[in-house]
Amino acid sequence: MVLRGPNGAGKTTLLRVLAGLIPPQSGKVELRGIALENRDDYQDQITFAGHLDAIKPQLTVAENLRFWADLFDSKTFDQTLQEFRLSEIADRQAHTCSAGQKRRLGLARIAVTARPIWLLDEPTVSLDTETTAQFATLVDRHCAKGGMALIATHIDLALANATELRLEPLSAKARASLPESDPFLTGDWV
Repeated sequence: MVLRGPNGAGKTTLLRVLAGLIPPQSGKVELRGIALENRDDYQDQITFAGHLDAIKPQLTVAENLRFWADLFDSKTFDQTLQEFRLSEIADRQAHTCSAGQKRRLGLARIAVTARPIWLLDEPTVSLDTETTAQFATLVDRHCAKGGMALIATHIDLALANATELRLEPLSAKARASLPESDPFLTGDWV
């Protein structure tokens, strides 16, 4: 599912709630029947990639990816390193990488975790057209294997079977009917 809407619409907030990083203001969050309150089992289902890249700057590109591959007992380290065009910079310290290289490394981390649900916030920022297309192929492949992805983005990723969820501005009449006590539902966007 592709989550769209203008800046400030709540896309990042929704992803953070679903990732268990901030509590929902009301209601209940479940993924595949597991409640958010059951943190270990809940978070075993998801990989979250937000605006921060989860990269250790003092480690090399290969060391960063190897850490995640080992943590998740992934057998796809070498393949992922090649798929994301990281082989040629494998020995480079991460702090010397460009924004696009760091983003590719962050996306490679998602690939090696092998979690069924991906929550991705603007995952293609700083990527060139070729890498964006490659990322879309990765998402399609993940979903074809039974995985799920919720992706907040402003660009068309040309995903094969994506559903779009769009956050739109509320009319003045709709805003007036919102409860005053719920900070998540007040304001111009829902």
